[in-house]
Amino acid sequence: MPAPLLLVTEVPVTGENLPEAVRTWRAHAPEAALYEGVEASTVLELTPLESLSELDAATAGWETLTKALSPLADGDVRRQVLRFVDAPRPVEGLLPDTPYVQLRHVEVKLPVLEEYLTWREDTIFDVVRTSPDVEGFLAYHSLLSTEPGIMFVSGFSVDPAEYAKPFQSERYAEIAKYAHSKFVTESGLYTRVYKRVPR
Repeated sequence: MPAPLLLVTEVPVTGENLPEAVRTWRAHAPEAALYEGVEASTVLELTPLESLSELDAATAGWETLTKALSPLADGDVRRQVLRFVDAPRPVEGLLPDTPYVQLRHVEVKLPVLEEYLTWREDTIFDVVRTSPDVEGFLAYHSLLSTEPGIMFVSGFSVDPAEYAKPFQSERYAEIAKYAHSKFVTESGLYTRVYKRVPR
């Protein structure tokens, strides 16, 4: 069962520095759920939280880690707290225990948010539930973030190109087209794939 909150921390690094950045981060956080970007040179950590009171402990060593990553980074630390909402494809643990995760972000226009939440049950979530390669799919909403909106955390084990096929189908294209015209803001949609870093 996912935790009520999820702390998402990401640091973009220059391409040649990605292996060193991963080693540095893993040395600092040996047990963390750590991932490296597949399409972009970035390192990601997902930290489940029971409450906001755990934030201090979760970020206790960040000053030291930030200094160590600084020479390798290609941008600043990006961090947000998300609130768990739903699990159309539940997982046994706090996060999908899979070699890959995908973050799918969408910013929905506030006046149609409730309509969107109902609509996605028989559209987006139906595709997720019927795709055999989607091993976990968790829905969150921004709680503390400069990037408002909905975040889906999807776990899978197959090659990313194979995983993407249901989301490239004619049916999903129609779903996405309708979502864009009815619910989604112009700049509020992206997908990013990450590969898990072994502990």
